[in-house]
Amino acid sequence: MIITVTLNAAIDRTLAVPSFTLGRRHRAVEQTTMAGGKGVNVARALKLLGQPVIATGFAGGATGTRIIEHLTEQSILNDFVRIREESRTSTAVVDPTTGVQTEINERGPRVTEQELALFVDKLLYLAKGAELCVFAGSLPRGVADDFYARMIGELRTLGVECVLDSEGEPLRQGVRARPDLVTPNEPEAEELVGHEFVDPVDRLRALGEIAELGARQAVLTLPDGCIALLEGPGGERELWRATLEPLEPVSAVGSGDAFLAGYIAALYQGRPTPERLAFAVACGAESTQHFGAGTLDPRAVERLVPTVAVERITAAEPLAGIVGGA
Repeated sequence: MIITVTLNAAIDRTLAVPSFTLGRRHRAVEQTTMAGGKGVNVARALKLLGQPVIATGFAGGATGTRIIEHLTEQSILNDFVRIREESRTSTAVVDPTTGVQTEINERGPRVTEQELALFVDKLLYLAKGAELCVFAGSLPRGVADDFYARMIGELRTLGVECVLDSEGEPLRQGVRARPDLVTPNEPEAEELVGHEFVDPVDRLRALGEIAELGARQAVLTLPDGCIALLEGPGGERELWRATLEPLEPVSAVGSGDAFLAGYIAALYQGRPTPERLAFAVACGAESTQHFGAGTLDPRAVERLVPTVAVERITAAEPLAGIVGGA
């Protein structure tokens, strides 16, 4: 079983608005509303990929009820802690004429110490039957920045693999707890390591820096695929690159969540590294053809997989010290 944790779950509303301009009145030509938050999106994609998954987190008020109802309607197993304050609503505006998207995410509810304690008890109970747990997204108010780090420590002692997909201080502190995998995009990775990336070598070096901070493995997602520092069969570190010509997007909202779901699905199935990366990139790309985060067509994903170029990166001089022993 795979657990996805979404502490700041939401109702996500995505609108297609041609020629979107600030300060103007517009009419949407298409819209969709569904349960959201990064972990929820990952759970949706995993379900579509046929993997055993349960979504958990916080759900509050009428919005929280809608989140649970949406997941139940999609046959996604879920077990959320109900809280007093209202869960958030997030809105994404996609301009189909340019492909530009604008996201507005509400701050979300404040969680009490008692509600947080209930969630910890629930997560530790669910972890007894799980092999892998994904901690994804932002933290609601009232939850300390080190929460992911503490939970990663708890679950690793239970033998549960931990994946972290967050940003800012929760990501920084979470990495120190030695998660099995972190999957930042480029801006998140730059913030984590404390400097901007000027060229491709900077990105590769950043993977080594993330490993030095504590992550066992790291995947940096990019518009055309990803680069990754992963453990080889003998525990040695290997650098990989996977690329795919970007598709003309309908909406890129949640494509990173679909990428992560694809990687986890392939990992859960025991696929070798090149197949995991190709499948992940194909999932992320295919999801851009749909309206709604975490939505994809598994058959279309399989058709894309052979078109993903995956290569092992050898340790040239600028990369000395990144690859090799863990």
